[in-house]
Amino acid sequence: MEQDSLSERMAELARDLRSVSDPGPVMQSIVEATAALIPADMVAVTFVDEHGGIETPASSDPRAARGDELQYELSEGPCLDAVWRSELVTSDDLAAEPRWPTWSARVVEELGVRSMLCMQLFTHERTLGALNLYGGEPRAFSGSQQVEAVAIAAHAAVAVASATKISNLDRGLARRTVVGQATGILMERFDLDAAQAFSILTRVSGQESRKVFDIATSLVLTRETPGT
Repeated sequence: MEQDSLSERMAELARDLRSVSDPGPVMQSIVEATAALIPADMVAVTFVDEHGGIETPASSDPRAARGDELQYELSEGPCLDAVWRSELVTSDDLAAEPRWPTWSARVVEELGVRSMLCMQLFTHERTLGALNLYGGEPRAFSGSQQVEAVAIAAHAAVAVASATKISNLDRGLARRTVVGQATGILMERFDLDAAQAFSILTRVSGQESRKVFDIATSLVLTRETPGT
């Protein structure tokens, strides 16, 4: 791809990603844009959540998602290496790949994959996952395409980090709203102040080994006083 054209497409991708605030659609947009820009036969995103869990929330083809899932099942593969060990992982021919012998044999036979290009998605705060490109032929990705993919991954990491932060803030706000509603119900029902009402929620939470949010949600939905 010509450098000017790539720069224009990258700028367009960056603008598009900034307009989306939900992590799922952001990652799907990244997958679709990457498949068009490189191009790649299949693309997937490996995502690491805040608890260290790993999944593939977006892919251009079910086979790419399956290729990722096999790595999680077998605990080996280029996507995992990109997430945990190296910013760039490549394989020109999986049929002769010694680093991940079990996974490589499976994807060559079952999915028709012969080459891989994986880039770590990271910011200065944390590793977010990996952008995984699958090729159906050996040596599917040239040196210039690897450079382009790294540039895409840099934009993608910023977009995913931003969307994830916004999503977490939204979830936090929703939780605080529910707890506030439950506290208000108890205040009105028993003529309590806010601290006294909230202490009921925390006391029941400890007694029942449930989160305060879950106790509050139950109260808001059922109007039944917790602990009764």
